[in-house]
Amino acid sequence: MKRVAVSLLVLVLALVAGFGWFTLVALRPQQAPPHADGIVVLTGGADRVRVGLHLLQDNAADMLLVSGVGHSAEFPELAHLAGVDQALAPKVTLGRTAYSTYGNAAETADWAALHHIHALIVVTAGYHMPRALVELRDRMPGVVFYPVTVQPPGMRSISDVGTWRLLVEEYSKFLAAELGMTDLAGRAGLGATAEHGG
Repeated sequence: MKRVAVSLLVLVLALVAGFGWFTLVALRPQQAPPHADGIVVLTGGADRVRVGLHLLQDNAADMLLVSGVGHSAEFPELAHLAGVDQALAPKVTLGRTAYSTYGNAAETADWAALHHIHALIVVTAGYHMPRALVELRDRMPGVVFYPVTVQPPGMRSISDVGTWRLLVEEYSKFLAAELGMTDLAGRAGLGATAEHGG
């Protein structure tokens, strides 16, 4: 009985430590990435697309994929909202097949293989980045990833209960991804969140 109690305590401590690491990663300020072959934006918030388009306009990479775009969205509208040059259009691909993080990774892997991309800037929310990188690395083991996090307004106050609820939920999804448990859900077309492509 004592051995079981100790094992449970160790497990709880590991989970708490892991959540502490996850929270630090999720709230880490954005850092400028080195130049890469491409950029992928995992949709779920307008700020993500804006950041990705500005990185492309600033020549951080040669091309950009917006993964998980809604079927009504078109580049001229996205460029206008982001305040970037419409001339970027030939460098931008709007991916419309992803409805989950698993789907984002599959869509990105196909695009990266088509364009021979070996170094990729990944733009998504800070709380989503750890899970996104797990899924992307699983599909593209030979690619180098440079994370660029975007903090949505709801994540800018760590005293808010909703922020901590979101972090706990995303941490559980991250653990599931690490254990390979999103594989079956992704193949069944499941795993989408309220944020399209999240």
